[in-house]
Amino acid sequence: MHKTTPLLLRIIRLIRFFFHITSGLLQSIVYPWLPLNIQRPMMQRWASGLLAILDIKLHCHGKLPTLELPRVLFAANHVSWLDICVLMAACPTRFVAKAEISKWPVLGLLGRNAGTLFIERAKRSDTLRINQQISEVLEKGERVTVFPEGTTTTGMQLNHFHASLLQSAVTSDALLYPVAISYRNNAGDICQEAAYIEPSLVLSLQRILSQTSIEVNLTFNQPIQCGAKNRRELARLSEQAIADTLVLPIVHKEAEKLSGLPGE
Repeated sequence: MHKTTPLLLRIIRLIRFFFHITSGLLQSIVYPWLPLNIQRPMMQRWASGLLAILDIKLHCHGKLPTLELPRVLFAANHVSWLDICVLMAACPTRFVAKAEISKWPVLGLLGRNAGTLFIERAKRSDTLRINQQISEVLEKGERVTVFPEGTTTTGMQLNHFHASLLQSAVTSDALLYPVAISYRNNAGDICQEAAYIEPSLVLSLQRILSQTSIEVNLTFNQPIQCGAKNRRELARLSEQAIADTLVLPIVHKEAEKLSGLPGE
């Protein structure tokens, strides 16, 4: 039977959460000026600490890329804002996010200082700029994560993968890792409370805090060598690999383009 967290424990976790966010803000001030070999463990420690406060247990599967491996791009399914913390805790990476997030209080500042690449989703012309930025970051030896669905889901299905942001992988001849993310509650069912389907982060956080614990499985599938493939092939291959891992149906609908991302 699925259990929920007592009110007092929720309050304690919420207080610890805000202290940890404050700590992250202070660290983010110096973060951009630190060398990569200090940034990586710093990012991992902070993200792991946040997951621990929320009692989210991370399980990694598959072979993670070594730090020496050049030009690594992650393509992951998107369920929650927690996905970012989960990936940072497992393998430090930068992210591509919609430009609106950069204007969010607190999280916007954290994202900017952590090197998030922001895209104007309503401008098709911005895709070229962001692909160039991704390629530059990959050439410097940093990882980048994209969420090709362009929006979050409940974790019960996989939306069509848009191919536009995978052009950087082709240009850079990168290794593309399809990464599958799945949240489970204490009953072993898909944890829809972890999904970011609420109209605000406050309501989303309340749903997460209501869980006694959450298990998240992060699966790194076999990498795809990108140089000889086009972006559409990469989108379909990564999409199928993640769908197979999660045993989820892929939903192909025109309505999904309302997310604002450019089409294929």
